[in-house]
Amino acid sequence: MIRSTLARRALIAAFAVLGLAPLAQAQGHAEWPQHSVTIIMTFPAGSGVDVVARIMQDPLARLLGQPVIIDYRVGAAGNVASEYVARAKPDGYTLVFGTAATHGSNAALYKKLPFDVETDFVPVAPIIDVSNVLTVNPDVMNVKTLKEFVDLVRANPGKYNYASTGNGTGTHMAFAELNSRLGLNMVHVPYKGGPEAIQGVLKGEACCIMNQVQTVLGQYKAGKVRLLGVTTGKRVAAIQEVPTIGESGIPGTQGFDSSTWFALFAPKGTDAAIVARINGAVRTVLQTPEVRGKLESAGNTVRIETPEQFRATVHANRLKWAEVVRAANINID
Repeated sequence: MIRSTLARRALIAAFAVLGLAPLAQAQGHAEWPQHSVTIIMTFPAGSGVDVVARIMQDPLARLLGQPVIIDYRVGAAGNVASEYVARAKPDGYTLVFGTAATHGSNAALYKKLPFDVETDFVPVAPIIDVSNVLTVNPDVMNVKTLKEFVDLVRANPGKYNYASTGNGTGTHMAFAELNSRLGLNMVHVPYKGGPEAIQGVLKGEACCIMNQVQTVLGQYKAGKVRLLGVTTGKRVAAIQEVPTIGESGIPGTQGFDSSTWFALFAPKGTDAAIVARINGAVRTVLQTPEVRGKLESAGNTVRIETPEQFRATVHANRLKWAEVVRAANINID
């Protein structure tokens, strides 16, 4: 109890240093939060988003002074969870843990979504930028560089399966963008989440996956998979030895950047004062050495933006992925 109290005081002190209003104060509003806050999870337990949410859960709860509950409503590439929150009461107590896929590429992939990824949500706070990495099973594909990978696939059109964590997810879109740029003919095998997709690669059901760095580090360190290139413009500190895809020099890879982000969204109509308080709490937690260290050591980059800045990010992301979907001629419906 003493340790918990001290930890909460430290977070509140950090909050004050940042010049942010105390969580319990807002002119014209009752004290918030008065009870637990629920984060609706878009993907399964053990997935990359779940790992990050779990890292944030307890520090946020200590700072808010109320429990933070994670509720899994998995399905349709995050659309099940998004629809649930789009229809939730806009009181700050129900949030969705979204991604650049759920609130970006899905808008282009699914023509009949029962919500609009921009107008039906309030962008609350980004959490991290996530790099994917081209991961191969060396027993299925004995290649050591991206060039060797491309040459092998081009010599065997339609032979190799690539895994993803589901139709329309960031892992699917990253691979689809690579294939479109390089003219590769591969078979997409969608799984029901990150853990199943990785197992599919390890079992040889698929040769490879473009998965989040944090979800393949264990297998990489154990020598079970080989990493050929990260999808960001710069190398990732946690795997500095792995080049970027753009560094390969292969025509079509210049400027390749297919990273994603994780973030919190609220239903439209959520009061701006509550949104600002949640954003401030997230920023405070992200700047604690404990949380920042855990996130960055797993290959992520902390992203800190105001709600207004993040709204612009969401809009730009939606336009970017709409172009990728058109170029790759992908349609989920």
